[in-house]
Amino acid sequence: MNKQQLLNTVEQTSLKDETPWFEIGDTVDVHTKILEGNKERIQVFSGVVIARSGSGTREMFTVRRIVAGQGVERKFPLHSPRIGKIEVKRSGVVRRAKLYFLRDRVGKAVRLKERRTKAPAANKKTNSA
Repeated sequence: MNKQQLLNTVEQTSLKDETPWFEIGDTVDVHTKILEGNKERIQVFSGVVIARSGSGTREMFTVRRIVAGQGVERKFPLHSPRIGKIEVKRSGVVRRAKLYFLRDRVGKAVRLKERRTKAPAANKKTNSA
């Protein structure tokens, strides 16, 4: 067994079984477990995913939000046990892998168009007349 195969088998134990599917440009709520003394609570960080990087256990994603007119970015490890869950609120239409250009924008210019998902064919009305 070579080093790469050994590393992969060790990493498999640290990977989460189910990670939610989200892309760059999606607005997400990241539920993070915070330790305060001996108490543990959940803190929610909402924002737009502007970057994803890495692979395997080292996969990270960056979330950006505006707080009191100031931009705040936070990087989260995708497979961390401190991440409770990730909820996708909206999907945005983007044409880039990294949305760092949003750092220079203010107000309405920060908004992204919403990606529309196709409705299932069963819900559509058919003309059978």
